[in-house]
Amino acid sequence: MTGTQRRSSGLKIAAVRTRKRATALLLAGSLLALAGCSDSGSGASSSKPSTTPPAVSPSSHSTVPAEDAAVLAAYASSWDAKTEAYQQASSAGTDVRKYTTFKALADIERNLSAMKKAGQVTTGKPVIHPKVVKVTDAKIPKATVADCVDTTNWTLIDKATKKPVPLPTERLIKYVSTATLEKWGTKWMVTEWTAQDQAC
Repeated sequence: MTGTQRRSSGLKIAAVRTRKRATALLLAGSLLALAGCSDSGSGASSSKPSTTPPAVSPSSHSTVPAEDAAVLAAYASSWDAKTEAYQQASSAGTDVRKYTTFKALADIERNLSAMKKAGQVTTGKPVIHPKVVKVTDAKIPKATVADCVDTTNWTLIDKATKKPVPLPTERLIKYVSTATLEKWGTKWMVTEWTAQDQAC
């Protein structure tokens, strides 16, 4: 009995950790640009394009350098793939490995594993507002992206009951996140996501 209680409390702790991360990485940096307002039925597919949008942000008009645009497109695509993975608590059949690697991929897989054990998935999508901070020209070019991730319509739910999982009230709904990308050949890959403990 005690072992079972410990196990279930361990799951709850893991779920809380997942939730906090799901507020920072998952529901905040791990769930991509989802305008989940119309998240009933076909809302998921109709909101997908809004994930990949700001490759050219209003402030930068069409003067966005081609490399910056490529970085933003890869970043948005990685969010799309990550969001899809969180919706099923598995990266199987998604493009997660196509756009993420190293620490970013390890973090996603760790979150997915914890979600799967806890019987949790996500619904809706986060909304992202990425901007390229810098692109470094080197043997392996690197880029840094700063983002404000809005998880208002990105919800962690119990897979069986479809009910929202209670999350810590102190979590940030909109938070600052940064990402590091590397260019492999002609392709940009997200190598690390860092959710900041800072509202935006």
